[in-house]
Amino acid sequence: MIPIRPDVVQAVPPRVVEHYLRPGILSLAALPPLSLYVHFPWCVRKCPYCDFNSHEADGSFPEQDYLSALRADLEQALPLVWGRKIVSIFIGGGTPSLMSAQALDQLMSDIRSLLPLDGAAEITMEANPGTFEADKFRAFAGSGINRLSMGIQSFNPQHLKALGRIHDGDEARRAIECAQSCFQNFNLDLMYALPGQTLAQAKEDLTTALSYAPPHLSLYHLTIEPNTVFAKFPPSIPDDDLSAEMQEMIEEQTALGGYQHYEVSAFAQPGRRARHNLNYWEFGDYLGIGAGAHSKLSFPHRMVRQARYKQPGTYMQQAAAGNAVFEESEISREALGFEFMLNALRLTGGFESRLFAERTGLPLQAVERAIANAEARGLLTCDHRMIQPTALGQRFLNDLQQIFLPEEA
Repeated sequence: MIPIRPDVVQAVPPRVVEHYLRPGILSLAALPPLSLYVHFPWCVRKCPYCDFNSHEADGSFPEQDYLSALRADLEQALPLVWGRKIVSIFIGGGTPSLMSAQALDQLMSDIRSLLPLDGAAEITMEANPGTFEADKFRAFAGSGINRLSMGIQSFNPQHLKALGRIHDGDEARRAIECAQSCFQNFNLDLMYALPGQTLAQAKEDLTTALSYAPPHLSLYHLTIEPNTVFAKFPPSIPDDDLSAEMQEMIEEQTALGGYQHYEVSAFAQPGRRARHNLNYWEFGDYLGIGAGAHSKLSFPHRMVRQARYKQPGTYMQQAAAGNAVFEESEISREALGFEFMLNALRLTGGFESRLFAERTGLPLQAVERAIANAEARGLLTCDHRMIQPTALGQRFLNDLQQIFLPEEA
């Protein structure tokens, strides 16, 4: 945890002191850990299930212009995080592995020149097996990437086609083998409850992934999100009963493989939990730069959220003009309990009760009625030290989280 130091406050320009450090609704004793998220908005082809801010590259993208915009964006944000160390970096997209090795090296150099990094900082980059190049992956590792997150989704050609992926099963296997040789730490993303998928096929995908002994696995149930191709043309996906069987199979197989199920969709070998994602779930701070990136930043007496311009062209223009932030809002005191629980209740092992006050500046009593309600419904357990969702609470997580919504006046 990083304390609020007077010398840091004095180093921030007066305009920012007036706007962000004026008396407000909170009284935080210390600022939470801070992560950096960098968004790369281009991909080879938009997947029909994807609702992220990604745009098809059409063979090329303005790499240098975008790097310049990212540096300008970060420079503009520096006064808001002055003196705070970065505990983790996540470069996501889109498909960041489309970047050239030289561009990634320049990006990392810019980040290091502007921000102090924790000596043990986890630095993750997302990669698509369809953009796999052995020399490029080795160069990424040489630039400081120490964790690769591979979007495998499936090894089955039928399902990869249904998902609109640009790689096949053999490319996925070769990319994983390269990741094993270049990175000591890597994650594999898999999806289940896919169009036409059987329980046996879901198990085969998981068995194949486990055969590579990845330090971390992310296993996502396919969700039909608004404003996607799948929302417009819904595929036939497994029903709730079959999906539940797949989830039970995943729990059994990962446990047999020695993985800890520590978050709704996250499974890790001992000591390999994703530091960046944990900071989100524990209601830490994150600075997001890049097209459409979001930030959540704490100050002694308030918390704010920011969003960057989404369209890459607009974002680059606005960043160059010194105004990359599209909108900003302050998190209200009434919403803080829900915002915290929305994240922390995703942790299957729960969280220490003291964390609520540390991260929100509010006493736990602010949500005691909601906690009592959740306990009475068998969704939560709470003692003097830990607050933890029950197995029922994990199954009906949305219902549990909604209990903490602010009461209407």
